[in-house]
Amino acid sequence: MRVTFLGTSGAVPTVERNPSAVLLRREGERLLFDCGEGTQRQMMRYSTGFGISHIFVTHLHADHVLGIPGLLQTLDFNDRTEPLAIHAPQGTRRRLEDLITAAGDRPTYPLRINQVQPGETVLDREDYRVEAFETDHRTTSVGYALVEDDRKGRFDREKAEEELGLPPGPEYSKLHAGEPVEHDGRTIRPEQIVGPPRPGRRVVYTGDTRPTAATVEAATDADLLIHEATFAEDRRDRAGQTGHTTAKQAAELANRAGAKQLVLTHISTRYAGNSDQLEREAREVFEGDHAEVADDGLKLDVPFPSE
Repeated sequence: MRVTFLGTSGAVPTVERNPSAVLLRREGERLLFDCGEGTQRQMMRYSTGFGISHIFVTHLHADHVLGIPGLLQTLDFNDRTEPLAIHAPQGTRRRLEDLITAAGDRPTYPLRINQVQPGETVLDREDYRVEAFETDHRTTSVGYALVEDDRKGRFDREKAEEELGLPPGPEYSKLHAGEPVEHDGRTIRPEQIVGPPRPGRRVVYTGDTRPTAATVEAATDADLLIHEATFAEDRRDRAGQTGHTTAKQAAELANRAGAKQLVLTHISTRYAGNSDQLEREAREVFEGDHAEVADDGLKLDVPFPSE
């Protein structure tokens, strides 16, 4: 699993930072979270590819959605035929439709707009899901959590061969799948050589928000929490008034959630040239493995918890 930060600026672009967009690639599938102005160019610049299957929109402020029309048109020019789904908060379908068709017709490939509510499973795959959770901004908004299912326990091949005398073969697959097998007149049960289930990964993206209890719940034991940090601590009042979070507040929230890694984004233009203050304030508080302010182009691999 790899996360690429395509845009990390708050409100408007700067020379160094594009508006909000984060691409998550998981085993070949690409998921895009928010799509600020110029996102398609960032996708080319950082070599993520255009093969996205879903766009998850946190809210309809311009810096999170103005890149959608251009990206959809480029996909059309590239003869895309695969369907694409855009997920956005409840009540925003009409505005999204207007945005998409403002400069022309809808794309020729199948396009679906799905309205979501907090607490809803937005995307349900065989081995992971994407859930929406409540955020607190100046408009209807949600955050998203990608949550993988537990993985199978480790198969102890040495024990199977040396202690139980079971040679490699189809029985290994059956045992790993939870089925007992018969060997030399004995029943060998999965729990004899297969360890307990191992947790999958959890990646949480907040979009724009004040600190919320719902975010803490969604990010509990997260392997990666991507939280907005528009302001430094000396602007805490301003952050609250505008529906945003300071770097220190984000770190305190990550601590309550027990997140392992915290990456801050949606950085105000006042810190465009130097975000060291935000990173310092977060690191002074954060108790997890690592905290940093994302720059455009930052790529992070998210390992399994056991690794």
